[in-house]
Amino acid sequence: MREFELNLSVEELEKRIHKDYMTTKKLLSADAPEYLNLAHGDKEALKYLVKAANVLEDINLKIDSHDNLEFREYLKKEIANGNTQAELTKILFDAQKGINAVDTETNIINLAKGVYALPGKGVYPKDLGKEEFHAILIEMINAGKTDEAGKILNQRSVVERDGDLLKACDYIDYFKDEFAQMADFLDKASEVSTNADFNEYLKLQSKALRTADPMLDAYADKKWAELQDTPLEFTITRENYEDEMTSTVLENEELKELLDKNGIEPVSKDFLGGRAGIVNKKGTEALLKIKDYLPLLAQNMPYNDEYEQNINIDADTNQTMADVDLVILSGDVGEYRGGITVAENLPNNDKLSLTIGGGRRNVYHRQIRFVSQPEKLRKRLDATLDPAQHKYYDTEAEHTFTIGHENAHSLGPKDGGGALGKYRNIIEDNKADMGAVAFLDLLVENGMYTQEEADKIAFTFAADLFLKSKPSINQAHRVRTVMQNKYFTERGVLELNREGKIHIHREKIIPAAKEMLAQIVRIQTDKDIKKAEEYITGNFIWTPEMELISQKLKEVNKTLNGKLKTGLADYLLSA
Repeated sequence: MREFELNLSVEELEKRIHKDYMTTKKLLSADAPEYLNLAHGDKEALKYLVKAANVLEDINLKIDSHDNLEFREYLKKEIANGNTQAELTKILFDAQKGINAVDTETNIINLAKGVYALPGKGVYPKDLGKEEFHAILIEMINAGKTDEAGKILNQRSVVERDGDLLKACDYIDYFKDEFAQMADFLDKASEVSTNADFNEYLKLQSKALRTADPMLDAYADKKWAELQDTPLEFTITRENYEDEMTSTVLENEELKELLDKNGIEPVSKDFLGGRAGIVNKKGTEALLKIKDYLPLLAQNMPYNDEYEQNINIDADTNQTMADVDLVILSGDVGEYRGGITVAENLPNNDKLSLTIGGGRRNVYHRQIRFVSQPEKLRKRLDATLDPAQHKYYDTEAEHTFTIGHENAHSLGPKDGGGALGKYRNIIEDNKADMGAVAFLDLLVENGMYTQEEADKIAFTFAADLFLKSKPSINQAHRVRTVMQNKYFTERGVLELNREGKIHIHREKIIPAAKEMLAQIVRIQTDKDIKKAEEYITGNFIWTPEMELISQKLKEVNKTLNGKLKTGLADYLLSA
């Protein structure tokens, strides 16, 4: 067995797993009424869905790092030998789901000495550098191996060395045994679940897990995105925020020219997660209220006559939504690395299902969005926000903003994001935020929100533009927050009063959001990576005001890490 040297001291580990520094998000427990009230068949199906999602845990650990599984086995051995440092390290490993991560203050956490996160994570050879990667691709394309180069640069392959060259293996083939096990679980769930539409989706997803054919994934994604009235939710989440290697090919002018000439669009690798839960009918009904307004929003998007949108203003919006009580979040979607997402809008624009008439589905994570420690929120507001504006900050407005954000992913250009390379996700998430804010007054005029509700959404969004630390450029979700803070401050939306607390000018929020939204959409339509880089570089600036508020945030909220408590999932996995 490979030996490792543990990196964090017992003292540091004890701090990081203490309740003051490690928050706990509680998913459904075994005695949750949401579970107990399910029909017998759905209870049985949920058991298999949880087991299917759990298979993705090890798959994503392998994709995330070449060292994860070996390190986990080393920890288990050391724990059996009574090693306290290993026992504490394992708690943090399980929480962040990997040997390398970042915490809420953007500190890099490496659990073993000398083991660092690689740009290519676990999907590219461990010893492959960027320059060699580019050189090999140029050689392969010039030698006529364009099909293989395309496979190397797609979102669903593990890349290995092949002599002096590289070869790609589709995820389905590379993890053949694991995916076959998942497929078996999904087949069993489809035999007992009470919902025919959901069962059809499970069968399609099972088939896609057995054969390496992107079109089979497309059929499964298309059906999943049509589900609206189902008791259960199951998703294989596929998002590409973690891969820092694939998009570098656009930085090499010679290689970029060859890719363009041969019609190869590089797409960063998917990292995989599993979600299973119980659909909350009341919460879902509330989500669906915005669906009728999506064509109106699409009509008001900047430059809307220059591109195709996911939302068809003349037909069905092709958008379903579900508020889900969570049972399990595995793999990529369950990693606590600075936080866990509160909602997802999938499939992303790079997925094949969107080319065959498929739509998108928003799934909201109820247990993740709940404020588990309201006293921390109160202390935060007291320390950072003008007391006269506390009344406008509302946690329900945070959820409503998230609804707007997820739906705004379906607005704007349907394609072209790949041309923006490593900036693609930052630009897209920035667009989604601005889409959620820019149309608030329009939605008030058309009856979606009251003026008070819109004010709370706008104020809460603006107050949340201050972070505990400056993120790295690879943290797309947080980079866009810094960009918006600087942008809104320059336009008079945000200022610090004499007491060093945030004061927000409501009347300036919508104009600033509309202006920023237009700039973002223009970058997406131009498909110009240099313009994207200039835009991000010009706005991703950590200001003295941000630093002042960040210090206050650190004083009132010491959380560095987090973990999931999964009582019902644990019970079902043992059944």
